[in-house]
Amino acid sequence: MRAFVFPGQGAQAIGMGKALAESYASSKAVFDEVNEALGEDLSKLIWEGDIAELTLTQNAQPALMATSLAAFRALQEEGFDISDAAFVAGHSLGEYSALAAAGSISVFDAAKLLRTRGQAMQEAVPVGKGAMAALLGLDFAKVTEIAEAAAQGDVCQAANDNDPSQVVVSGDKAAVERAVDLAKEAGAKRAVILPVSAPFHCALMAPAADVMKDSLAKVDIKAPSVPLVANVRASAVEDADLIRDLLVEQVTGSVRWRESVAYMAEKGVTEIWEIGAGKALSGMIRRIERSIACSPAGTPEDIEKLKA
Repeated sequence: MRAFVFPGQGAQAIGMGKALAESYASSKAVFDEVNEALGEDLSKLIWEGDIAELTLTQNAQPALMATSLAAFRALQEEGFDISDAAFVAGHSLGEYSALAAAGSISVFDAAKLLRTRGQAMQEAVPVGKGAMAALLGLDFAKVTEIAEAAAQGDVCQAANDNDPSQVVVSGDKAAVERAVDLAKEAGAKRAVILPVSAPFHCALMAPAADVMKDSLAKVDIKAPSVPLVANVRASAVEDADLIRDLLVEQVTGSVRWRESVAYMAEKGVTEIWEIGAGKALSGMIRRIERSIACSPAGTPEDIEKLKA
C-alpha cells in the first residue's frame, strides 16, 4: 500500500521545479496558474531569484506547493494518479499541497491561501519576539515536559513532532532559549535555535489562525478523493467541513508527523512517495518506521526511476 506525502517549509531551493516545467506541459501549467493566482511571476523568483527572498514565509509557502503540484502533474502525465495512493499527507503547508493533489482545493485557491497564510504567520508576532528550536535526541513526552517547565508564563510548546529523535519547540524567544538550556541538561544530543522568521505552530500564531478562518470560509473545499492524514489529528479525515476546521487549528497546533507516519504504517502503508522539493520527509519517515520504503518524486529523473 502506498501513500503520497508533500514537504513543508525548509525544503525550498532556487531552481526547484524548473526541470519539471521544461519537461512536462502540465507541470509548467501549475506554475502559470500560481503566477496568475498571485498576480506576480513567482516562478521567476523560484528559478532565478535570491534564496533569502524565496525563504520569506509568504513566498516559500506557495512556491513549495507549486513545486509539489508540478511534480504531481508530471506523475499524472506518466500514468500515475491519486488513486495509486491509499492516503495523502503533508508537513504543515504541505497539507495544502496534499489537498490540492487529492482534488479537495484548487491549485489557484491553494496559492492564494498560502500567500495569505505566510503573510499572516509573519505578521502575527513582531520580529525578534518569537523563536523555534530543534531538540535532538529527546522524545516528544520529554520535550513537552521541558517546554512546560521553560514557559514560566510565556508561550513555549512542542510544535513539530517530526520523528523519534527530533522535536521542535516554538514560542516566546526567552522561553525557547530556556528550553534549549533545559534540553541540554536533560541530555539532548543537540539543541539549536532555528533560522526561522516566526514561531510557527504555537499559541502566538492565534492572530494568523483568525485570518485563515476568514479566508478558508470563502473557499470551496471538497472531500478529498483519498483520505488526508491530518497534521493535528494524526488520523485520516475526509469530511470537507472538518478539513476546513483542521486547517485553521493547524496554524497554532502541533504538527504530529511522527504519529501520522505511524498511523499510515499501522493501516498497511509500506511505500511512501515524497512529492516535491527535497528529501527531508523521507529521512524522518525512515527514522519513524524502517519498514516503509521511501522514494523521492521531485525531478524528471526521480519520475523516470519510479516508472522503471
